[in-house]
Amino acid sequence: MLTDSDRAFFRPKWRRVVVTLLCVAWSALEWVSNEPIWATIAVGITLYCLWNFFYKFEKENDQTPPG
Repeated sequence: MLTDSDRAFFRPKWRRVVVTLLCVAWSALEWVSNEPIWATIAVGITLYCLWNFFYKFEKENDQTPPG
């Protein structure tokens, strides 16, 4: 479900890692704050990030172009 411009933005692996870690932190914050609905939503977004950024992300898009 990523568009071509999304793929271009998330081509560097560090950006995908940072976004995913932010979602994990958000999930943890919501669980600690005793907000199970928002925690569940944040976990879902985290799973979406893991799926699209690491499992499904095309390998040729994973490398930064030279120059």
